[in-house]
Amino acid sequence: MESLVIAGRTFNSRLIVGTGKYKDGPQTKAAIEASGAEMVTVAVRRVNLDRSSESLLDYIDPKRYFLLPNTAGCFTADEAIRAARLGREVGLSDWVKIEVIGDKPTLYPDIQATLEATRVLVKEGFTVLPYTSDDIVYAHRLIDAGAAAVMPLGAPIGSGLGLQNTANLRILRELITEVPLIVDAGVGTASDATLAMELGFDGVLMNTAIAEAHNPILMAEAMRHGVLAGRQAFLAGRMARRLYATASSPLQGISK
Repeated sequence: MESLVIAGRTFNSRLIVGTGKYKDGPQTKAAIEASGAEMVTVAVRRVNLDRSSESLLDYIDPKRYFLLPNTAGCFTADEAIRAARLGREVGLSDWVKIEVIGDKPTLYPDIQATLEATRVLVKEGFTVLPYTSDDIVYAHRLIDAGAAAVMPLGAPIGSGLGLQNTANLRILRELITEVPLIVDAGVGTASDATLAMELGFDGVLMNTAIAEAHNPILMAEAMRHGVLAGRQAFLAGRMARRLYATASSPLQGISK
């Protein structure tokens, strides 16, 4: 299986996981291990960065996992830019997942503010992975601004609804080849992750689907297999759909 490459960095796993909503640090650590993920997102505004007391970071080994700070909880471009800078200043990373929320009930992204933050941070040397809508126009604008990947939502954050607009996602996959495409948000179970990969997406980012499962550790393992199965199916190429049946065993050569 070929590796996922983002901004020249190679990852063997195409599953990216978050760190919120788990009951405690040990469960977080166990779920991440079970997922097989190599890239782990951490909300800059929700961790104890000075390490003066126990922190989520105590359970994530930076030698084993690649930390991707994110700007969750930001509602303006300026807030997101400040959070990204803070994450870099305290030594988390010069990579950042930009997340600028435009609507509280749906947590839909403010794509204009996301674009503004991306432009600023790319100029400052950040590797920027923006969470965005499934809008092809803004996807191209983010790429033009220097985004290292485009991460459209599959459904609202934390909803678990699965991929709600596969038509738009198919358009994105067909028209965007310059950077990786990663489904970010909305996955509820392993089949959702598999579908995203079967559509040809390069990766899937999730948090709630694992953390809020009845057994997060087992669900993390299921997501690991789901992403792998979906990628393999995409590479293998599915059979053509037919309106009528075709016999599994050919009739040619059968004596009458």
